Amino acid sequence: MATLEIKDAKGKAAGKAELADAVYGIEPNMHVMHRTVKAQQAGWRQGTANTKTRGFVSGGGKKPWRQKGTGRARQGTIRAPQWRGGGTVFGPHSRSYDQKVNGKEVKLAMRSALSAKLAEGELVIVKAPAFEKPSTKEAVAMLKALDLEGKRITLIIPNDAVECFLSFRNIPEVEILPVNSINAYDLIDNKALVIVDDCLSYIEEVLA
Repeated sequence: MATLEIKDAKGKAAGKAELADAVYGIEPNMHVMHRTVKAQQAGWRQGTANTKTRGFVSGGGKKPWRQKGTGRARQGTIRAPQWRGGGTVFGPHSRSYDQKVNGKEVKLAMRSALSAKLAEGELVIVKAPAFEKPSTKEAVAMLKALDLEGKRITLIIPNDAVECFLSFRNIPEVEILPVNSINAYDLIDNKALVIVDDCLSYIEEVLA
């Protein structure tokens, strides 16, 4: 079982956290991480792009000229693709980009991400900041004390930490994530993963 120092808002040691090997000490499965993240990104696509084929463009019900005798090429409708204002050939149509990923793979991807962050020294455990009221100034000072200023950060906070959320939300480099919304993409897409110590038991309970 790995042990990591817990830091307070001033960057000083405030205890030690024992991290379960089943969650933070596995060999990262890069293939499953890649599949899970790609599935997440695919799920974000709206898939609403749409074009009209010749059957859906209004008008064009009448044959523009008779079949023979005019010297021109035969035409059946002015809404055929070769006509201006006609239908589109092989254009995009509304569709779903969702990809199926098993629940076990999703959890394995998150365990792999957490293990990789710990191995790379990019995992930081902090004591729950005691904000009496929302204060971006105090939040910035905390990041500076933790030597994280200017880094792209994912901050995992308890679900009910409203003051903490309001304090960090205006800092451009910080992505705030309630603990019940953790996902593989956000765990990976940062230069430092900061977890409030109160969230550790929930994470281990869900992923172990």
